Amino acid sequence: MNVVIVGAGKLGTCVAEALIGGDYSITIIDKNANVLQKLSQQLDVMTINDDGRRLSVLKNIGIESFEYLLAVTSSDETNMIIASFAKKLGCHHVIARVRDPEHMNQFDFIKEAMDIDHIVNPDMSITVEIYKYLAEKYTLSNGIFKSGGIAMTEFPTRRFPALVGLTMPDIHEVLPDVLIAALSRNGKVIVPHGDDEVKEGDFIYAIGAKDRISEIHKKTHEHGKYTNIHKVMIIGGGKTGFYLADRLQEFGASVKLVERDMERCHYLSTNLKNVMVLHSDGTDISLLEEENLDDMDAFVTATGYDEENLLLALTAKQHGIADVISKVSHENYKDLIEQMGVDMVLNPLDISTSNILRYIQGSKRILSSLLIQGQAEILEVIATSRMSMLGVPIHELELPKDVLIAAIHRGGKVIIPDGNTTIEQNDRVTFFSLLSGLGELEKLMKAKK
Repeated sequence: MNVVIVGAGKLGTCVAEALIGGDYSITIIDKNANVLQKLSQQLDVMTINDDGRRLSVLKNIGIESFEYLLAVTSSDETNMIIASFAKKLGCHHVIARVRDPEHMNQFDFIKEAMDIDHIVNPDMSITVEIYKYLAEKYTLSNGIFKSGGIAMTEFPTRRFPALVGLTMPDIHEVLPDVLIAALSRNGKVIVPHGDDEVKEGDFIYAIGAKDRISEIHKKTHEHGKYTNIHKVMIIGGGKTGFYLADRLQEFGASVKLVERDMERCHYLSTNLKNVMVLHSDGTDISLLEEENLDDMDAFVTATGYDEENLLLALTAKQHGIADVISKVSHENYKDLIEQMGVDMVLNPLDISTSNILRYIQGSKRILSSLLIQGQAEILEVIATSRMSMLGVPIHELELPKDVLIAAIHRGGKVIIPDGNTTIEQNDRVTFFSLLSGLGELEKLMKAKK
């Protein structure tokens, strides 16, 4: 399958890395020759140093033979034009990244008028995940994932304290026919393995046959655990801060938005209703305390600096704020995040890549998917005869650390797999994968040679 990516920035590179190893031939177009040279040394892709807006460039690569075009340059207008041109020239599916809030309420019109199949907005995607967590308390314990005979539920260790201190094999003795697919610990979702222990304060994601999970759900479900959020402070008035403040004030929350740039503050105060915009440096803790930091129900850090976001999130937790969420783009901070005790840490790059991969893969293989805390994904895939994982014992598949085969639905039977289990044609296979592991999952599902 031919895929062309216009824009060799972080998102374009991340999508290319995820698709390589699957059944894809990837071409990347960018005007920066130095970036392309580095990329060609790292990835097995074809690179073209040119302007993707030029019709001659699209025609020369034979755009009509491409299944997908992804336009992710730094300009919304450029992305929309390239996607529209490509579709008119015969590309089967076109995707454009569009970030400007001015376009937020006219995506449907843009898609129809410019014949664009799918629009990706990283800031809106991360906003949706934060909003679901804060305003809806959108949890699996409310019954959001059931498919066929398989179900998954989420519960805190305080609802099942006997699991604290147990390793995965120990848990199997306590909960037979159930697999612990993931643990959420201090804002970080992890895929547990044999020697990993459940710790106090963890949230547990358990998967198994629907009836068995329903039994666990009845014992662990916290009735009426919904939000009572009234006061929220957001640090950073960029696109994410703008979208989130707007959504939360519509929900009825009292929102304080802190932004250091005066011109941006003017824009925010003009375009946001019922939001208090404060012109200040978010790292000025004394000012935050003057603005009643201790009284906040939630605190969100969404500046353009990961270090600042994490520092402020840690400060907010020390002030006893119940829900603290931080936007962090670099994977290098994974280990640090786990030790901080922040309630949720979201990576917009991972979420956007997941959004794009779901669109590209979904039309072919993925039956359903669900994003977990903006960090992991449950995918249900139909096993076809072309997939290389068929007939191979799971322990021989060399599964990445961040990917787990959680369940197999075969006919009317639900199988919780072990290392000797094999996948057969037409099985409905449930994968649990961190967003950072989606590229490896794509390789796992690749076609036989």
